[in-house]
Amino acid sequence: MPRHFFKRPLALSFLSLTSLILVSSPAIAQDAASIPVKTIPSLDVPRYLGTWYEIAKFPNWFQKKCVGNTKAVYSKGDDGNLRVLNSCKTANGEVSVAQGTARQIGASDSPKLEVRFAPDWLSFLPLVWGDYWLIDLDTQYQVAAVSDPRREYLWVLSRTPELDSTIYNALLQRLQAQQFDIRKLELTKQQM
Repeated sequence: MPRHFFKRPLALSFLSLTSLILVSSPAIAQDAASIPVKTIPSLDVPRYLGTWYEIAKFPNWFQKKCVGNTKAVYSKGDDGNLRVLNSCKTANGEVSVAQGTARQIGASDSPKLEVRFAPDWLSFLPLVWGDYWLIDLDTQYQVAAVSDPRREYLWVLSRTPELDSTIYNALLQRLQAQQFDIRKLELTKQQM
């Protein structure tokens, strides 16, 4: 899920989650800011297009009203940029929708993107663009992790509303190796 958006029931055993937290404690104590966030080597944008369901996220102010069913749909825009359509269910049962634009930074296979949900006429302002870095992505383009260079935001995304706990736990270990505080992740309810 991109930064300016309001991007499952997951069967995690208490023991495996506790183990991950205990193992992560020494890593979290290190100064994560001194270790740069690593992106995936390259991104095949056409393969990334389509629907992604939010499995988990770091809490953030722009998704405060979302209580579940959070997803993002990416499509190719006429201008070469990507169109982003984020949606979620709110506490009163309504669906909140935000439409935005994403653009790649650098080469055509760059995993670093910027996303904005501000109106087009404000696109010249750097502050309306948020970092959207692909930091983990399986070879089948089914599970992804997205963040920013400061580790302020983190989203775990899947092509399906539910994610196998083995796959999720393996991803948590990779995120932990990147110095993310996985204790901050909140699971997202899907299909409420």
